[in-house]
Amino acid sequence: MNLANQKTEADARISRRKALTITSALGLVGANAIAWFSNLLFFKPRVTYSEPSRFRIGRPDAFPLGTRLPLARQRVTIVRTEAGLAAISNTCTHLGCVIQTTDIGFDCPCHGSRFDAEGTVLGGPAPRPLPWFRVALSPSGELEVDTADPVAAGTFLVV
Repeated sequence: MNLANQKTEADARISRRKALTITSALGLVGANAIAWFSNLLFFKPRVTYSEPSRFRIGRPDAFPLGTRLPLARQRVTIVRTEAGLAAISNTCTHLGCVIQTTDIGFDCPCHGSRFDAEGTVLGGPAPRPLPWFRVALSPSGELEVDTADPVAAGTFLVV
Protein backbone atom coordinates (compact mmCIF):
# COMPACT_ATOMS: atom_id res chain seq x y z
CA MET A 1 0.00 0.00 0.00
CA ASN A 2 2.85 2.29 0.60
CA LEU A 3 3.76 2.15 -3.07
CA ALA A 4 0.19 2.97 -4.09
CA ASN A 5 0.13 6.06 -1.85
CA GLN A 6 3.37 7.32 -3.36
CA LYS A 7 1.96 6.95 -6.87
CA THR A 8 -1.25 8.92 -6.07
CA GLU A 9 0.79 11.69 -4.42
CA ALA A 10 3.01 11.88 -7.47
CA ASP A 11 -0.05 12.07 -9.74
CA ALA A 12 -1.62 14.78 -7.55
CA ARG A 13 1.44 17.05 -7.70
CA ILE A 14 1.95 19.33 -10.70
CA SER A 15 5.27 19.18 -12.44
CA ARG A 16 7.49 22.25 -12.47
CA ARG A 17 7.10 22.59 -16.24
CA LYS A 18 3.31 22.54 -16.03
CA ALA A 19 3.29 25.11 -13.18
CA LEU A 20 5.52 27.48 -15.17
CA THR A 21 3.35 27.03 -18.27
CA ILE A 22 0.16 27.87 -16.36
CA THR A 23 1.75 30.88 -14.62
CA SER A 24 3.16 32.22 -17.90
CA ALA A 25 -0.15 31.76 -19.70
CA LEU A 26 -2.05 33.60 -16.94
CA GLY A 27 0.50 36.42 -17.03
CA LEU A 28 0.19 36.81 -20.80
CA VAL A 29 -3.62 36.76 -20.68
CA GLY A 30 -3.64 39.36 -17.90
CA ALA A 31 -1.16 41.63 -19.69
CA ASN A 32 -3.19 41.33 -22.89
CA ALA A 33 -6.42 42.25 -21.05
CA ILE A 34 -4.76 45.30 -19.49
CA ALA A 35 -3.39 46.39 -22.88
CA TRP A 36 -6.83 46.12 -24.52
CA PHE A 37 -8.47 48.03 -21.68
CA SER A 38 -5.81 50.75 -21.91
CA ASN A 39 -6.35 51.07 -25.66
CA LEU A 40 -10.10 51.44 -25.19
CA LEU A 41 -9.55 54.20 -22.63
CA PHE A 42 -7.04 55.92 -24.92
CA PHE A 43 -9.56 56.36 -27.72
CA LYS A 44 -12.30 57.71 -25.45
CA PRO A 45 -11.78 61.47 -25.02
CA ARG A 46 -11.33 62.63 -21.44
CA VAL A 47 -12.07 66.31 -22.09
CA THR A 48 -14.70 68.24 -23.98
CA TYR A 49 -13.71 71.21 -26.07
CA SER A 50 -17.10 72.89 -26.04
CA GLU A 51 -18.23 75.69 -23.81
CA PRO A 52 -19.77 74.63 -20.51
CA SER A 53 -23.54 74.45 -20.57
CA ARG A 54 -23.88 76.47 -17.35
CA PHE A 55 -22.16 79.82 -17.07
CA ARG A 56 -22.46 83.04 -15.09
CA ILE A 57 -23.24 86.31 -16.80
CA GLY A 58 -23.03 88.80 -13.93
CA ARG A 59 -25.28 90.53 -11.45
CA PRO A 60 -28.86 91.49 -12.37
CA ASP A 61 -28.12 95.23 -12.05
CA ALA A 62 -25.60 94.90 -14.92
CA PHE A 63 -28.54 94.45 -17.31
CA PRO A 64 -30.70 97.59 -17.42
CA LEU A 65 -34.23 97.56 -18.79
CA GLY A 66 -34.25 97.16 -22.60
CA THR A 67 -30.96 95.22 -22.76
CA ARG A 68 -30.41 92.89 -25.75
CA LEU A 69 -26.85 91.66 -25.20
CA PRO A 70 -25.52 88.92 -27.52
CA LEU A 71 -22.88 86.66 -25.97
CA ALA A 72 -21.14 85.24 -29.04
CA ARG A 73 -18.97 82.74 -27.22
CA GLN A 74 -21.90 81.15 -25.38
CA ARG A 75 -24.25 81.62 -28.37
CA VAL A 76 -27.07 83.27 -26.41
CA THR A 77 -28.63 86.72 -26.24
CA ILE A 78 -29.56 88.11 -22.84
CA VAL A 79 -32.83 90.07 -22.93
CA ARG A 80 -34.22 92.26 -20.16
CA THR A 81 -37.77 93.55 -20.33
CA GLU A 82 -40.38 94.60 -17.79
CA ALA A 83 -41.17 90.88 -17.37
CA GLY A 84 -37.59 90.07 -16.30
CA LEU A 85 -34.44 88.46 -17.72
CA ALA A 86 -34.28 85.75 -20.36
CA ALA A 87 -31.68 83.95 -22.47
CA ILE A 88 -32.51 83.20 -26.12
CA SER A 89 -30.35 80.99 -28.33
CA ASN A 90 -28.20 82.52 -31.08
CA THR A 91 -28.20 79.29 -33.09
CA CYS A 92 -30.47 79.11 -36.12
CA THR A 93 -32.88 76.19 -36.01
CA HIS A 94 -32.42 75.60 -39.76
CA LEU A 95 -28.80 74.46 -40.02
CA GLY A 96 -27.15 75.72 -36.83
CA CYS A 97 -25.66 78.98 -38.13
CA VAL A 98 -24.78 81.70 -35.63
CA ILE A 99 -27.45 84.35 -36.00
CA GLN A 100 -27.10 88.08 -35.49
CA THR A 101 -29.03 90.03 -32.89
CA THR A 102 -30.77 93.09 -34.30
CA ASP A 103 -32.90 95.84 -32.74
CA ILE A 104 -36.13 94.11 -33.69
CA GLY A 105 -35.14 90.44 -33.49
CA PHE A 106 -32.64 88.03 -35.01
CA ASP A 107 -31.35 87.47 -38.56
CA CYS A 108 -29.54 84.44 -39.97
CA PRO A 109 -26.85 85.62 -42.41
CA CYS A 110 -26.45 82.16 -43.98
CA HIS A 111 -29.89 81.32 -45.35
CA GLY A 112 -32.04 84.33 -44.57
CA SER A 113 -34.16 83.13 -41.69
CA ARG A 114 -35.65 85.95 -39.63
CA PHE A 115 -36.94 85.83 -36.07
CA ASP A 116 -38.80 88.40 -33.96
CA ALA A 117 -37.57 89.66 -30.56
CA GLU A 118 -38.94 86.54 -28.84
CA GLY A 119 -37.40 84.09 -31.34
CA THR A 120 -40.56 83.29 -33.30
CA VAL A 121 -39.92 82.53 -36.99
CA LEU A 122 -40.91 85.42 -39.26
CA GLY A 123 -39.52 84.08 -42.51
CA GLY A 124 -36.96 81.87 -44.17
CA PRO A 125 -36.26 78.17 -43.98
CA ALA A 126 -36.02 77.89 -40.16
CA PRO A 127 -38.53 75.20 -39.06
CA ARG A 128 -38.79 76.11 -35.36
CA PRO A 129 -38.54 79.18 -33.13
CA LEU A 130 -35.32 79.87 -31.24
CA PRO A 131 -35.02 77.97 -27.94
CA TRP A 132 -35.03 79.80 -24.61
CA PHE A 133 -32.74 78.71 -21.79
CA ARG A 134 -33.14 78.76 -18.03
CA VAL A 135 -31.81 81.82 -16.21
CA ALA A 136 -31.40 81.46 -12.44
CA LEU A 137 -29.96 83.44 -9.58
CA SER A 138 -26.96 81.70 -7.99
CA PRO A 139 -26.34 81.79 -4.22
CA SER A 140 -23.60 84.38 -4.82
CA GLY A 141 -26.14 86.76 -6.37
CA GLU A 142 -24.97 86.32 -9.97
CA LEU A 143 -27.14 85.21 -12.86
CA GLU A 144 -26.53 81.77 -14.35
CA VAL A 145 -27.65 80.57 -17.77
CA ASP A 146 -27.97 76.83 -18.40
CA THR A 147 -28.04 76.01 -22.12
CA ALA A 148 -28.66 72.33 -21.32
CA ASP A 149 -32.02 73.26 -19.76
CA PRO A 150 -34.43 74.71 -22.37
CA VAL A 151 -37.58 76.40 -21.07
CA ALA A 152 -40.81 77.50 -22.70
CA ALA A 153 -40.66 80.68 -24.77
CA GLY A 154 -41.69 83.64 -22.68
CA THR A 155 -40.16 82.29 -19.45
CA PHE A 156 -38.47 85.19 -17.68
CA LEU A 157 -36.56 85.34 -14.42
CA VAL A 158 -38.21 88.04 -12.34
CA VAL A 159 -35.52 90.26 -10.77
